[in-house]
Amino acid sequence: MLALERRNLILEKLQEEKRVVVSELSQLYSVSEETIRRDLDKLEKEGRGLNLTWEVRDGILNHRTAGKPSTLEGQVVRLCDKIAYIHHDMDDAIRAGILSEDDIPITIRVILGDTCRERLNTLIHDIVEQSRGTEYVRQSAEIAEGMLMLRELMFANVYRNPEAKKEEEKAKKMLISLYTYYQEHPEQMSREYRNLIGCGEDKTQVVCDYIAGMTDQYSMHKYEELFVPKAWAVY
Repeated sequence: MLALERRNLILEKLQEEKRVVVSELSQLYSVSEETIRRDLDKLEKEGRGLNLTWEVRDGILNHRTAGKPSTLEGQVVRLCDKIAYIHHDMDDAIRAGILSEDDIPITIRVILGDTCRERLNTLIHDIVEQSRGTEYVRQSAEIAEGMLMLRELMFANVYRNPEAKKEEEKAKKMLISLYTYYQEHPEQMSREYRNLIGCGEDKTQVVCDYIAGMTDQYSMHKYEELFVPKAWAVY
């Protein structure tokens, strides 16, 4: 997807929903969160940027594990996103056969519940109950600890699982090769990205954005096209 197309879609989403979540847009458009943040600054006024309020920028900058949003809206989105991605990834891992419900320790089950539905119910209701009547959106210490244990389980069994990571080194080498190629041959990128370089944007960043905009399948296709010899058709 071209950057201009992506930015138009983001703008439409902003107009419809009045807010955006960087991590969601990153997953939706298969680009890095940093790319989405740059998109937000390029959307309006011919590159002069959106007239984002301090509160919006604070929410974007603090939408991460160690972040501490200053607004209630930012705090809600940060916690909800953490809950959503852990359970989304867990669902993917179960369907892929990397994880099963039986792998979840009894200590986590006692705190959060025995099924995905029960865990989501526990986490959501805890936030509502703990935040009602206060100036912060928060979790109870026990439930926060349970979610941390669930996250650690995902890192141990999924994110760092040899089965899930065995292709990672190959992917790194592929991306390095693509990056090096387009640094040396920027004319091979699409016209939009060539124009960005012509307008004075840093070539290194443009190349990174170009590759970040590729889907997994397209990046593998380009790598094969550029670096894997083709067999001659002999009849």
